[in-house]
Formats: sequence, C-alpha cells, structure tokens
Amino acid sequence: MDMDLVKWGSETAKAGFQNEDDVVDIFNHWQTNHLAQEWLVAMNYDLNDIEYVRAEKIKGSYKADIQVQVRITIKLKSLVDCQNIQVKLVSNEKGFNQIDKRWLARYNELWNIPDDVYKILQYYTGELLPYKPYTKDSRRMFLNEMTSEEQKKLVDWVDKNKYLIVSDILKGRGKFAAEWVLVIQKTYILKWVLKPINLVMNFYLQGDVGITRQGNLHLGKITIQRKGGDGGRETAKMLQFKLDPIELFKIDEQ
Repeated sequence: MDMDLVKWGSETAKAGFQNEDDVVDIFNHWQTNHLAQEWLVAMNYDLNDIEYVRAEKIKGSYKADIQVQVRITIKLKSLVDCQNIQVKLVSNEKGFNQIDKRWLARYNELWNIPDDVYKILQYYTGELLPYKPYTKDSRRMFLNEMTSEEQKKLVDWVDKNKYLIVSDILKGRGKFAAEWVLVIQKTYILKWVLKPINLVMNFYLQGDVGITRQGNLHLGKITIQRKGGDGGRETAKMLQFKLDPIELFKIDEQ
C-alpha cells in the first residue's frame, strides 16, 4: 500500500473522517495526493491529460454528494468534464445504510403507485391502522400479517417497477443525479471502491423481490421497511430503503 495512503488513512482515522468535505479536499489536491489520482484513474481519466480538477460539495437533497469538474486536454483540444459522485463513509465491517426515505405520497408522485398497492403500503407504514386485531404492533401491520393476495400484489408491483425504483433511490434525477458511487471503509485499515452508478444499480438489483421473515420487503440486495423510531413521531411512518455499502467491495469478485 502507498505510504501516502497509509499516512492519510491514519490521519483521517484520528480526525474521524467527518464528512464529504474530506473527499472534496482530496480531489482538489489531486496533483500531490495519490489517493485522488487513483480515484481519477478509476474514473477512466489519463492523469497526463488533466489540466485541473475542481471539486465541490453539492448542497441540497440530491443523490450526488460532490461534483468533480475535470479539465482535460487531448491533442490540443480542451474540454471540461463534470462527474457527480455519491459518497458513502463507513466505519464498520458490515451494516445497513439508509439510502432513501420519504413519505408514501412522495413516492407516489414518482411512481404512480396503484391505489390497491398504495393502501397495502399505508397499512405497512402505519398511515392506516391494522384492519385486523392481534397484530405484532397495534400501530401498523407487517407484510406477513396481510393476506397472501395482498403480499403477491405488492411483490409483483415492486418486481415490475424495480429498475425505476432503484434508479430513483440510488441515482436520482436531474443535473445532480449520481454518476459514480464512492465507498470509503475506515476500520483498522482504509479501503475504497469507486464504481459507475449503472454498475452499482445492477449489483444491488441482483436477487429476487420478496417478503422477509420479519415481514419487511427486499428488492435484490436492498431492504425496504417502515422507518420507525423517532420517538413515535409521525416521521416514523415514512418508508425507507437500506443497503450494505460494504457489499460493493464484492463487485470485482464476480
């Protein structure tokens, strides 16, 4: 391992590697920072063609966390290339990370959920109280407490729309849609993986759509569940999507 990387890993470990600002700073010192150079190579740039790199943190609720502007010159032709990167900072060996959470109404605006499927999700999140007694939680219903017909209806709809769903929760829409995903794992050593968003989406889509033993929903490697927590506030009724970013390190093993 490059000694600069070891030193960087040690220093950021002491600092706690606070947020995306550290990644922005690394990119902006690309000429002397070997880690930034490795990232740029992973993004298919030839370091000899780069004139400058400018990175900045994206403000607002977007899927990309930082935007990296790279000016390259090839055979006297100059152009500016912008890349939006979603950054995941993890400090454990394994663990689910929330990638999206919204009210059902907001997801309905995106996906035009059929009324019967929407109602199933309302019972699941607790927007509607259980329609039968003696559920595990008097405030809502788990999917395995619903009829087999309702379960099939939900699973079939998610399976039919899984590419749209995963695109919206991982990539997003508009000019700040994520084009790359950078996962940095900081444990006893520092590891990273940087992959194009389409490759990442296809990776997490692997697997079927179904209902878990706990009565939640899984879409490939992604878990869909009621947010919960929040001291019982209304926001506990939001729907959330979770995945394990560390899984992305396995992408090169396939």
